[in-house]
Amino acid sequence: MRDSAEWTDIRPGRQADVPAVLALLDSAVRWLTARGRPGQWGTEPLSGNPRLTALVARIAADGGLHVAVRGERVVGALGFGDPPAYVARAAEPELYIVLLVTDRDHNGQGIGARLLEHARTVAAQAGAGLLRVDCYAGDDQALVRYYEGQGFTRTQRFTMAQPADPWPGQVLEQRLPS
Repeated sequence: MRDSAEWTDIRPGRQADVPAVLALLDSAVRWLTARGRPGQWGTEPLSGNPRLTALVARIAADGGLHVAVRGERVVGALGFGDPPAYVARAAEPELYIVLLVTDRDHNGQGIGARLLEHARTVAAQAGAGLLRVDCYAGDDQALVRYYEGQGFTRTQRFTMAQPADPWPGQVLEQRLPS
């Protein structure tokens, strides 16, 4: 894939990419917090969360991690897996996005859109007619609107209990051409 300024390739992720993906997540937390939006992922580095670290490592081990790279630098990550327990199961073959993060230093350069296009390709190759994702639906719902701008449609709303405030979420789906 090409970016107007530089090459951005997408390749299968490996265990060796896990630290880079965690660094992207930490950078996203800093970026969100600096913009007064700590509700999505909190204010602490996610690399210090053993559950999340294990999740990213498991996605890589299961072959569901894909990374966007420029040269050798990981600038985005996409992960597929089973839908979380709080999401209703699909009645048809699907591909579920459990992770999407991009390098905030390259914000607005289309890396997320490229990763989502890659997700559509992977889903089609797997024979899935449905691509789904869930995301934070609090604050001004900017993330929900981002996915809608990428062709997704809102479906299930949910709220997860958290130690502080409840975490509002939204499941979105995209039907893929057969």
